[in-house]
Amino acid sequence: MTEKTRDFNMADEDFATVSSGASETYPQQCSALRKNGFVMLKGHPCKIVDMTTSKTGKHGHAKVHLVGLDIFNQKKYEDLCPSTHNMEVPNVTRKDYQFLDLDSGYLSLLEDNGTTREDLKLLENEIGKEIKTKFENGESFVVTVLKACGEEQVVATKVNN
Repeated sequence: MTEKTRDFNMADEDFATVSSGASETYPQQCSALRKNGFVMLKGHPCKIVDMTTSKTGKHGHAKVHLVGLDIFNQKKYEDLCPSTHNMEVPNVTRKDYQFLDLDSGYLSLLEDNGTTREDLKLLENEIGKEIKTKFENGESFVVTVLKACGEEQVVATKVNN
């Protein structure tokens, strides 16, 4: 073996792993999407509020016009896509937590398994104001947290039964 070559062993190398974000979305044919479902529009996870399909044109593809609201900030996004093409659909999870406390702008929440989490910030929106009011009134309630594309946000509150 010459001085310029050396034995190469994969175990000697250190590779850093980086999440590609591939598990955050999955492909679905545009024609299979439905109103009130979810889709990625312009890089944002959106709930489909309107969907219209045009007739097949002279180039052979029906077009689907999608209108969606961002699930976190309610901003409106639109897109036009051939019905046979794939669109990215976000993996959206919804989970309820028992509200415990509000401390320094962060929510203290109780999970079903008994563990607490204190990493969600109280937002300055309608839901944030509602949580603050219920907390100040000493009410017992549950918050619904929506998670998609690595982002989490409280989207609703409901009174405990």
